[in-house]
Amino acid sequence: MRACERCKKSFEMGGTRKLLRGHYNPTAYGKKKANLQWTSLLVPGKRSRVCTRCLRTLSRTK
Repeated sequence: MRACERCKKSFEMGGTRKLLRGHYNPTAYGKKKANLQWTSLLVPGKRSRVCTRCLRTLSRTK
């Protein structure tokens, strides 16, 4: 399963409820996936998948 190697963020179930002929259709639910990017900022010389929130935090300079 794809997940961020820093914060372990992977996916979240969610979606919209569709009103179909007076009843809600439960088939409109799906996975909302995290925006994962390859980077070598976490461990130099080794590529890892990191979500964009962690990528922004790692690339900040004080």
